[in-house]
Amino acid sequence: MKFVLDANIAVKFFLLEPDSAKAIALRDDFLNQIHELIAPDTLPVEVAHALTRAERKNILPQGDAMTKVADLLSMAPVLHSHLHLLSRAVELSSQARIGVFDCLYIALAEREQCQVVTADRRMFTLFPAETVSLAAL
Repeated sequence: MKFVLDANIAVKFFLLEPDSAKAIALRDDFLNQIHELIAPDTLPVEVAHALTRAERKNILPQGDAMTKVADLLSMAPVLHSHLHLLSRAVELSSQARIGVFDCLYIALAEREQCQVVTADRRMFTLFPAETVSLAAL
C-alpha cells in the first residue's frame, strides 16, 4: 500500500515517543518493500527541526540530529516537490485554519489517492474521509 508519511511519524523513527514501535514497524515494512512511502520534499526539513529541538532540550546529545537526518535521507520515501502541492495546501490551510505544512501532506494524499500516516489527531477532525483518508498509528 502507498502512504504519505507525515513528519511526526518520521520523527518517531529516531526519538522514543508514544507509538515509536509502530512507526519503526512501518519504516521496516517500507524498507522491505511491503509499503510505499511518499512525502512532500519538506519532510527532511521538518524532521531536522524536530531533532535539533530535541538536542536543545537535551533529549538528544548535541550533534546527533545531523546523523539522524543523514539516516533519514538514506532511507527517505519518494519526495514530491512542495511547489506542485502549494496551491492546494494554501487552499486547505485557509479552509481548515491549520498550518500549510500539515496541508502539504493532505494535498499530496489527495493527488496520489492514498492515506496520510500521521499521529496528528486534529487532522482526523478537520478533514472528512471523503476529502482525504487519514490513518493514524
